[in-house]
Amino acid sequence: MAKMISKTLLVVFVVPCLGFFSETASGQAMLGASRPAFETKRSETKRAPAKKTASPSAVRHSPTPVSPVTSISEIAAWQAALERAGYSPGIIDGIAGPKTEIALRTFQVVSEIPVTGRFDPVTRQALAIDLVPSTRRHVLTQAEQALIGECPEDWIAKSKAKWLGFKSLASFAANLGHCSLKLLAVLNPDVDLESLKPGDAVVLPNVVRTKKWPKTATVEVDFGTKLVWAFDRSDKLVGLFHCSIAQEEQQRPGGVCKVANITVKPKYLFKPESWPEVKGVNQRLIIPPGPRNPVGLCWIGLSLKGYGIHGTPEPELIGKTGSHGCIRLTNWHVLRLAEMLDVGAEVRFVDSSTNLAHRG
Repeated sequence: MAKMISKTLLVVFVVPCLGFFSETASGQAMLGASRPAFETKRSETKRAPAKKTASPSAVRHSPTPVSPVTSISEIAAWQAALERAGYSPGIIDGIAGPKTEIALRTFQVVSEIPVTGRFDPVTRQALAIDLVPSTRRHVLTQAEQALIGECPEDWIAKSKAKWLGFKSLASFAANLGHCSLKLLAVLNPDVDLESLKPGDAVVLPNVVRTKKWPKTATVEVDFGTKLVWAFDRSDKLVGLFHCSIAQEEQQRPGGVCKVANITVKPKYLFKPESWPEVKGVNQRLIIPPGPRNPVGLCWIGLSLKGYGIHGTPEPELIGKTGSHGCIRLTNWHVLRLAEMLDVGAEVRFVDSSTNLAHRG
């Protein structure tokens, strides 16, 4: 089936995702699936993991510190290199935490080098850290200024906006560098980030990849680790993403499904009956697209009724807050995953925390 990504097609989605119909352009209902038992070797698909395939047990972080390196800029250089390789350390923040260690271990497993979870010389060479600049200079443009827009908190006010843009050029720049605002300030000590304007230059982590992202045949969402794994047709791991999931287990999807549609810049349908915590709004509202749309800049619709993988208006909260049931990634990561996927790709939901082999 041809890939269905369109920068102009706007699709309305029902929220919250759990248990509600997701209205696609065709208006067809999505089919459900039952949850299979999680197996370490993914044997239900009768495909043994390839030699380079990482697993949750191989990459789970340990009590050992990632590295004695304390320089924020040096840690950010490692994080940017992991990001370029496709194995996300989470938002780039110059802090060597558990997400960075998981990314290191994953890259080391895939690269068939010693799995240390540390900033070591062998991994440094494999990541080409000394061959590729760790930062890049970006000059902000007038077109990027146009991406800044209204960010109302009130749902009715949101529905009246034309575009739910970035809060500021600083927020846009952080998005471009896949980094936190705090790291952006560290990298630009002499720049007033609150008064950025077109023509100003900022230093960003260098996350630009020169090669195309590899195609993904299977996506595996692990609720136990809050990780999204991307595998190619040979079952080799080609991507790692951190995600937010539903806090309540009964709201999480299960089983095996397919990618049903992929939409860039989706609209969002607010249903008051689905949001009892929102007071004073009694009608349904169409929420316009933009990076601060509730599902962010991309929706990957699944063949499970009402479920999808999507972006977020708050990238720094990924993995820290719960969703309504869908799988939430940063905007830059969901756009990357969408580029790697075709409609019809398999999506599996597993939970490594229910398997003793994965408990650390």
